[in-house]
Amino acid sequence: MTPTPAPTLAREAPPGGPRWTDVCAYADLLPERGACAIVGGVQVAVFRTHDGALYALSNLDPFSGAQVISRGLLGTRGDAATVASPMYKQVFALETGVCLDDPAVSLRVFPVRRTAAGDRVEVGTSDEHRE
Repeated sequence: MTPTPAPTLAREAPPGGPRWTDVCAYADLLPERGACAIVGGVQVAVFRTHDGALYALSNLDPFSGAQVISRGLLGTRGDAATVASPMYKQVFALETGVCLDDPAVSLRVFPVRRTAAGDRVEVGTSDEHRE
């Protein structure tokens, strides 16, 4: 039996595509809870919803300036999956990052995926996301 290679920490992006960074095992993300990962020098809040969907947003709460979005409460507003900031309770759409309480404000959204084997989670960054 051929051993499975260890996951890489980051893979170079094809031209115009994201650079993928391994952040955790899929099983490590508890449903309806967030986790924080540093990707390309940026704190990213990664969420797994009850239906298994993955979302990745900036961890920086634009209203308080604190890195706390990963500690927010998941829920829904209408058909939109949401996270409420634990600081001042503004609600953000997980898919778009838009604040549903103040649409002029939004969180940066990152591409996120499960690996082909399905056991790892990767977050993508582009040059504009890297520090």
